[in-house]
Amino acid sequence: MTSLSAAREQGKGLDNPKALYGGSRNRRVSVRDLALAKERGERWPMLTAYDAMTASVFDEAGIPVLLVGDSMGNCHLGYESTVPVTLDEMTMLAAAVVRGTSRALVVGDLTFGSYQEGPVQALRSATRLVKEAGVGAVKLEGGERSLAATALIVESGIPVMAHLGLTPQSVNTLGHRVQGRSEEAAQQLVRDAKAAQDAGAFAVVLELVPAEVAAEVTRSLHIPVVGIGAGPDTDAQVLVWTDMAGLTGGKVPRFTKQYLDLRRSLGDAARAYAEEVVGGAFPAEEHTFH
Repeated sequence: MTSLSAAREQGKGLDNPKALYGGSRNRRVSVRDLALAKERGERWPMLTAYDAMTASVFDEAGIPVLLVGDSMGNCHLGYESTVPVTLDEMTMLAAAVVRGTSRALVVGDLTFGSYQEGPVQALRSATRLVKEAGVGAVKLEGGERSLAATALIVESGIPVMAHLGLTPQSVNTLGHRVQGRSEEAAQQLVRDAKAAQDAGAFAVVLELVPAEVAAEVTRSLHIPVVGIGAGPDTDAQVLVWTDMAGLTGGKVPRFTKQYLDLRRSLGDAARAYAEEVVGGAFPAEEHTFH
């Protein structure tokens, strides 16, 4: 039996339907794996991650793609939006996520101001994330306006994930509104997605767009489409992990689903710890050295 055949027998081969999500793998997930999943009609999950410990949990759970998103600004660094996040902050936290994983493809966001000057600046920023943080791909916002940057980065050997629809770095212009509801806007989204594909992007994220538009984009492309607030018909789904786990405080977006009430659980644990310290129950004899 050849080594390739042996790998397939063990569930590690690219042709195994279970190889992408939760499948046994002795290497990192690649953009080629995602392309093959699209061909097979295999859906896959993506989550954000911003530190080594959380990333290791998701990696062990089999999540094949982890996005070190500039959403860290809102849910990790205490900013009001993603705009203030710097490339230094992104590089540091992306490196931590890479160190905490062994299987997931780690995608790092190009932060606001790190690529808007043009393709050369974009390539410089993407190269830094690859060399210093060790990410396997980068993500940048914008359709036609980001095509030259996408093409140059891809030509230089760095995979690019495009981001269309509601692009949080443009919140001061777009606001937090569903994008692509008019016929003209929907057609522009389709054009942007096809243009990103033609520029070499290996995947497209669609955020906060009508399900019908997302379905049309997904049918129109041969690369995977990742949805967030884009309905059920995309090839993959992504959520901010603090929303998914119920850690985010206040009102959560309609398109998220909480699979855990982690905020309450952590609060209960902290209060139980505090009560034991105040009451003298902790540390007990089993926690004490003599």
